[in-house]
This record gives sequence, structure tokens and C-alpha cells, in this order.
Amino acid sequence: MNKIFALLLLTMLFSCTDTTVMEQYDTIQKPGDITISGYSKPDVVQMRFNGSPIAINGNTSYTNKIETNIQFAQDHGETNKLAIYNNETGKQIAQYNITYDNIDDFKKLYFFNFPGVFLQTNVVKPQVNLGKVGFEFIFPNLGEYSGSSLQNVKGVLKRENGAVLAEFDNIGKDNFTAVKIYSFFSSTAPVYLELYKQGTTEPYVGSGIIKVKVKQRMGANLIVLQEKIENGTWVVKGDIDVAEYL
Repeated sequence: MNKIFALLLLTMLFSCTDTTVMEQYDTIQKPGDITISGYSKPDVVQMRFNGSPIAINGNTSYTNKIETNIQFAQDHGETNKLAIYNNETGKQIAQYNITYDNIDDFKKLYFFNFPGVFLQTNVVKPQVNLGKVGFEFIFPNLGEYSGSSLQNVKGVLKRENGAVLAEFDNIGKDNFTAVKIYSFFSSTAPVYLELYKQGTTEPYVGSGIIKVKVKQRMGANLIVLQEKIENGTWVVKGDIDVAEYL
């Protein structure tokens, strides 16, 4: 009887130990699953996971629309690195450090890569009815050359004669504004965006009016604002319209 009791006790101990080991194993690893949706033009880019190139349809470098999915096991205490490089120059454009704790933040990854501009945001082209013009704005390098510490600015879109077409209260670095729509009036007349501190009529830096000439075309216009240096002076340009690539 004592031998039977001892055998049962040992069996119970080993069963508990096995269950504990399995529970510990389950908590030190998570499945990683990242859906990537990107765009690059004109640069050809390459994505690498922990230094190894990611192949998409057999290609390890790509341009225009870029879509893929990567799956992996994420260990506790381990950092997996997903990076994007310019394939011609080898320069790193962006890097994402994926850990056990932040892995849920990387279920979907969006990016747009243009000359001098890298956007890490999802972009949806808004529906604009025939005969109307819609504008959205984003300002990813706000403060890079002006020295401004602001995260957002106000924009007032005007005709050449000063008539206000639309106001954008919150143009920021990370996401496009909500669309503002008005009636189309000319394929040649310019429109200008004036930039101010939020809630004021003061330029977001300095005392002179900051005015950006932007392209206007019927339908959606998704304009990327950029601080640039021209002739030794910083200016703001709005030359890139993401809608042209969607």
C-alpha cells in the first residue's frame, strides 16, 4: 500500500511540474503577425527582418505599391528589428524595434516613402463629388528648420484675392487632417495656405506671414507640407500630393 501511495504522489508531482513548465513556456513567446502596406516612388526600397531581406513575389527590392505579411515567434526579452532601406544607397530610412511588450502595436504597418519625406500613416483617399475640391494636410517635419517646438499648426486656405476657402485647426506631424471641401473654381488660379499658431492669427514662427502655394485640382488633394532650406532661408513647401499615387 505504501508503495502504491508513493507512486501516486510522484505521478502527481511530475504532472504539476509539467503543467508549470508548459505554462511558463506559453508566457515567454508570442506569435508575431505583421501586415505591411507601403508605397515608395521613385526610390526602390528593401525591407529587412533582423538583417535578412524580405522577399515579396520573389523580389528582395521593390517600388510603387508594396504589400506583404510576415509571421514569426516573438520571445520574451528579445527584440526583433524590421527596417526599411534605400536599395541603391543602402541608407536606412526607418527601423521598428519589436518586443514582447509592444508586439500588438505592429499588427498593421503603413508607410509612404517619397524624396525627402517618409510618412508612417495610413492614407485613405476621401470621396469628393464632381465639381468639388477636397484638401487634407500633414506636416511631418514641422520644426526641423524653423526651430518650432509646436506639434500642430492652424492652416487657412485662401484664394489669391484673400477669400477664405477652408480652415484647418489641427495640422500635425503624424496624420492627415479631416477633409475640407469647397466648389472648384479654376484649373489655373493658385490657392495659398497660411500657417498660424493654433487658436491665433500669429505665424507659427516669427512675425512674417507664412504662405504656402499649393496645387489645386478637382477632387481630392492630400498635401504633404515640408520645411526646406532655399537660398539659406527656411521655407514651407506643399509640392507633394499623395492623392496622385493612390
